[in-house]
Amino acid sequence: MTTWVGRTAVEIAAAVRDKQVTAREVVAEHLERIARLDGTVGAFRTVRREAALAEAEALGARGDLDQLPLAGVPVAVKDNVTVAGESMRVGSVATPDAPADEDHVTVARLRAAGAVVVGLTNVPELCVFGTTDGAHGTARNPWDPSRSTGGSSGGSAAAVAAGMVPIALGNDGMGSLRIPAANCGLVTIKPGRGLVPAGIGDGDWFGMSENGPLATTVEDARLMLSVLADGDLPPGRTSVAKRIAVSLRSPIAGIAVSAPYRAAARETAGLLIKAGHQVRRADPPYPLSLSLTSLQHWTAGTAVDARSLDRRLLARRTRVHAAIGTRFTNRVRTGDAREELRQRLTPFFEQYDILLTPALARRSPAAARWDERGWLRNVLANTTYSPFTPPWNLTGWPAMAVPVGALRSGAPCAVQLVGRPGMETELLDLAAQLEKLRPWERTAPLEG
Repeated sequence: MTTWVGRTAVEIAAAVRDKQVTAREVVAEHLERIARLDGTVGAFRTVRREAALAEAEALGARGDLDQLPLAGVPVAVKDNVTVAGESMRVGSVATPDAPADEDHVTVARLRAAGAVVVGLTNVPELCVFGTTDGAHGTARNPWDPSRSTGGSSGGSAAAVAAGMVPIALGNDGMGSLRIPAANCGLVTIKPGRGLVPAGIGDGDWFGMSENGPLATTVEDARLMLSVLADGDLPPGRTSVAKRIAVSLRSPIAGIAVSAPYRAAARETAGLLIKAGHQVRRADPPYPLSLSLTSLQHWTAGTAVDARSLDRRLLARRTRVHAAIGTRFTNRVRTGDAREELRQRLTPFFEQYDILLTPALARRSPAAARWDERGWLRNVLANTTYSPFTPPWNLTGWPAMAVPVGALRSGAPCAVQLVGRPGMETELLDLAAQLEKLRPWERTAPLEG
């Protein structure tokens, strides 16, 4: 019997279009895996078993099946965008439990392409922190269940890495796609501003948050990004050789980068040199004020999202985060700090096409109820392990996480690729070269 768990979205959609398998059979098999494994992984807040099977059945009867790029592909959706008929809790008990009236535009585009939403995935409260834990569950890294999957798209990343779905929707306001993708051995891209509709929270964290794909292959990530962008991906430049800067320095001063992540970046640089690219060691001119700028934007975004909620129902770390952010909201709203950072970094990206860095500084924290711990402890844990992602939300430029190498535990390691606005296609092309030169294991060997 052919199994569809562990197959790529591209493979599944082609088989459904060719009528080698029905959408219902594919969805049912993935739902069975969710039922068997999610008690260990904690990826989902809610599973749409009956609704997903009914939708898959209806999909199979469509006359345009051969025109659907994601025909019959099971997809998980991060629980901070709406799915019609389901509540959106954003990891909190302070949010309304009423079902949404309509799909978020990104969910609507996935469904229009033939994807079937099997469930909504766990997030930290209000998607604030880089670990996924709280009132609705704790998401664990399928490669090492003792560690957090990361956040805030942690449930979505766990679902893909565990083979519960081939692709998932997440979003990224300070690294929330790239952090869990790096932990879980996945490919993701945070697109630049405007390519994919945002509509995340109350104002997209001042324009820093972007929706994007989580996948096990570059081909799947490219396909899903194309669907999310309504087919409007930048064409990319025809030049093969890129000018690539390699930086091992943390953008946040004083944070040490562990040996496995430094080694992953060095190994990647070597692969790119062999592929014909011009690779040089060079550090972007990060300002010393970057840590304060990041904190101001991070907390202010939470203050806005918490504004209409009963703060007595929020976890203490979230309340403190929001309270601090109220002091910075007006300053952040001007966009001056973000524009200053763009102007400071633009000359560097005129000299280099792409920046290569470690994706993280160290492995993720232990899988635990971090929501029950103090605010400062959470902030320090988050900052010291994921300092490389925030600058590119502040600038609004595209950035990827790509698996390279492994940690001592056997869990995946990863690098980050960053480009100028409109370079999503170049980043994906470069990641595809790395995938060919250094293939990675796609699904965690997790059995329930």
